[in-house]
Amino acid sequence: MEINIPEVVAEVTAACQRYEQALVSNDVAVLDALFWHSPHTIRYGAGEVLYGFDEIAKFRSARSPAGLARTVSREVITTYGRDFATSSLLFERGGRAGRQMQTWARMPEGWQVVAAHVSMM
Repeated sequence: MEINIPEVVAEVTAACQRYEQALVSNDVAVLDALFWHSPHTIRYGAGEVLYGFDEIAKFRSARSPAGLARTVSREVITTYGRDFATSSLLFERGGRAGRQMQTWARMPEGWQVVAAHVSMM
């Protein structure tokens, strides 16, 4: 298996940047598009545990758009072959450090998050 094929890293990086912009601007439609529409998708958040796309979408549509801005200090994207990747992000929000881990898979619709975990330190 090839690790970090340059063009695959570029694709995943673009998807991650699209996600970050949608997150801080609360663009729910884009966030929903970037998550796999499956009951197998999981998101563990700083204050919630969500199983399946439907729970994730319900959370996103009900969340307040206030206080979503954050500063990313480090991101590590690693691709495994052409269809699987992880993104590990360190960020700061409101004076606190946070961490975000996402597992991405290439689906027929494009790169999508299949699992995510967000926590604050």
